[in-house]
Amino acid sequence: MRRLPPYLFGKINKLKYEKRVAGIDVIDLGMGNPTDPPDPVICEKLAEAIKDPRNHRYSVSNGIANLRKEVSLRYARRHGVKLDPNTEVIATIGSKEGFSHMCLALMGPGDTAIVPSPYFPIHVYAVVLASGNVITLDVRDPSRFLSNIAYTCENLYPRPKVVIANFPHNPSSTVIESDFFVELVKLAKRYEFLVLSDFAYADICYDGYKAPSFLSTPGAIDVGVEFTTMSKSYSMAGWRIGFCCGNAEMVRALGTIKGYYDYGIFQAIQIAAIVAMRHCDGSIDSLSAEYQERRDVLCDGLERLGWEIERPKAGMFVWARIPQPWAEMGSIDLAMKLLDEAGVAVSPGRGFGDDGEGYLRLALVENQQRLRQAVREIGRCLRQRGLGAA
Repeated sequence: MRRLPPYLFGKINKLKYEKRVAGIDVIDLGMGNPTDPPDPVICEKLAEAIKDPRNHRYSVSNGIANLRKEVSLRYARRHGVKLDPNTEVIATIGSKEGFSHMCLALMGPGDTAIVPSPYFPIHVYAVVLASGNVITLDVRDPSRFLSNIAYTCENLYPRPKVVIANFPHNPSSTVIESDFFVELVKLAKRYEFLVLSDFAYADICYDGYKAPSFLSTPGAIDVGVEFTTMSKSYSMAGWRIGFCCGNAEMVRALGTIKGYYDYGIFQAIQIAAIVAMRHCDGSIDSLSAEYQERRDVLCDGLERLGWEIERPKAGMFVWARIPQPWAEMGSIDLAMKLLDEAGVAVSPGRGFGDDGEGYLRLALVENQQRLRQAVREIGRCLRQRGLGAA
């Protein structure tokens, strides 16, 4: 527990809560917490399933059979990947829970994981909670990330046991093409490490880009697993349902851990998730189009304020470099100023490790009108502080 720092985002969330209790409007771009509702078909199925008393009993911890089958069908349809639903698919209580328990299943004292940096906090602290060690490598140049993995494996003893991949990347929105995973699988086999691919933003892609699945790479299933979630693609974040797919022995290990910790996901949610995957792919395309429009609204606005923005090709965040002289404040202080004086909540880059300093992460979860309002308030706040013209 002493290795766990105070949760930085908790400070921001506390101030945000206090402002809302006081009746102050806050435009929340801090979390990737979708405000868009799920497709009505999904909600209708949930309401129907809730009325069946059988669905209120304990479920199985690895997910009901029809759900695992639907996940395997979806992988085949969208990524050309064939999975055995009985041995290579397991349902999780969101991808974060599955990822954390997988680290507990695989790692212990003396084991090391390579984590992409800037990092999503659970990628580091799930390893820490499993008593493992962490090496962070800058991921924003994917080819360099690969070469640094190889260098680390050559020069570290014992070699890393786990390498974490996260593309589209949170928070930096870095994307890769399929040849990246070809090289990663080669490295995994050469240096005998396991791969955990966090594919949470698989379907939120822009400008014709399509994010490749790790499991679509030849040989990937021999060395790793992939985590997906219903949170982003289907706007079902609060439902807490996701999946781990891939290497059967790793899936079995996760199932063993989960068997001790939980009794499975509420069965009505699992049934609704089946309907979502079976009938709502069209909603994903519409949602991605809406996020792309929000991306353009936010980026256009920040550029007018003088920010240099690299528009993301995927994910639901804008990773914005803070321009001078504002960067001198530090990302934490600037984020607190924007929340306190502009009523706009953002995530400071420092919350994602040292490599995140100098950036803010802004989530595309508010509608276009609210995003325009956020830009206006940011501009007004910075002018008032005497930090530049908007």
